[in-house]
Amino acid sequence: MSLQSWGMYPLVENEVIKFSSEKELQEKLDTADELVAYGNGRSYGDSALADTLVHTKPYDYFLDFDVTNGILEVQAGVLLSEILEGVVKHGWFLKITPGTKLITVGGAIASDIHGKNHHIEGCFSECVQEFTLMLADGKIVTVKKDEELFLATCGGMGLTGVILTAKLSLKKINSQFINQTTIKTRNLKETFAAFEEYKHLPYSVAWVDCLAKDENIGKSLLMVGEFADDGDLRYKPKSKLNIPFNFPSFALNTLSVKAFNWLYYWKSQDGVSKQRVHFDSFFYPLDSIRNWNRIYGKNGFTQYQFILPKESSFDGLERILDKISQSGKGSFLAVLKLYGKKNENYLSFPIEGYSLALDFKIEKGLFELLDELDAIVVECGGRIYLTKDVRVSKETFEQGYEKIETFRKFRKENNMSEKFNSLQSKRLGL
Repeated sequence: MSLQSWGMYPLVENEVIKFSSEKELQEKLDTADELVAYGNGRSYGDSALADTLVHTKPYDYFLDFDVTNGILEVQAGVLLSEILEGVVKHGWFLKITPGTKLITVGGAIASDIHGKNHHIEGCFSECVQEFTLMLADGKIVTVKKDEELFLATCGGMGLTGVILTAKLSLKKINSQFINQTTIKTRNLKETFAAFEEYKHLPYSVAWVDCLAKDENIGKSLLMVGEFADDGDLRYKPKSKLNIPFNFPSFALNTLSVKAFNWLYYWKSQDGVSKQRVHFDSFFYPLDSIRNWNRIYGKNGFTQYQFILPKESSFDGLERILDKISQSGKGSFLAVLKLYGKKNENYLSFPIEGYSLALDFKIEKGLFELLDELDAIVVECGGRIYLTKDVRVSKETFEQGYEKIETFRKFRKENNMSEKFNSLQSKRLGL
């Protein structure tokens, strides 16, 4: 059995190591050469791909839950969706959550994931009190905040060891619903103004029509919200649609993306509208469709996600959106978010500014376009998100992460670089 990434690119053969106890993993780690941990396969690129993978998803027990104080301890293979099923009814929620709840806790730490509230709450590492990690020699250590191993592991893409357990602090809520406000904007200037006007609210995200041109570049639907206070905590996950097969590659093209973008934008009311929505719809809209990655066809897709410093975000995004629009290689999933200050972790992605994430099917000319976008990102002082990446050059990556040499030195000095490696780490010399 070979495990693949969510982007279905590249397709590789690998040996899969499973374990049910720490001792079993120690024994298998001792005899294996290079490897990397693999959770639920929701990383888009090659960050969790290697010749040998440690499959952590089956390592998924709940260990302890302090219902009064909202402190949860779990094994690394537990999914965020499983946490929500267990804690929402008690009035708790994840402090930080990405756009999918179908990732493991170990993966959330390794990617130091972020969500719609980064401008207020920061990254996932903010809610991690401590975790246990198996090192290259099989030793198990408990890692706490501000330790160097914490700084290297949170956002370190599994390259410091295998995360085994984690203790997390949760967020108190009193409803399973979100009071959502949608602001329809006509261009990037209006979109930025709306982000700033509503930045006091805990959650914000914008869908951007990345094929819009000229005076309409950056037209968006900005959705902001906060949890309601109606006492309704009777959470039950809804049934899902399923994409049973890979779509033919020609199904997703400029015309179909334009049609989707037009319909999605114009069905929304002009100006400002309010509604109450379920948190699943607000945070995890795509999780309602099982195997949605198949719409991109058998060749797969990649998500291109970059972030720019706040002072260069407007000009940089305008240039990038213009280049994408001119290329015709549009994405109907184009997500813009506002970010707060960066943390001290060596390879965590967020910096204060704006991030744009776009999904592109793998096709001729795509990587050349992304190389052009890379140049703008670097010129603007931005960086690329490792969890989504499958092709950025070592030179481009290094210019965005000022602590890369500190990370490399730490890995080498602690004998991590000989044991823990992915296709991505080799490509970028991590």
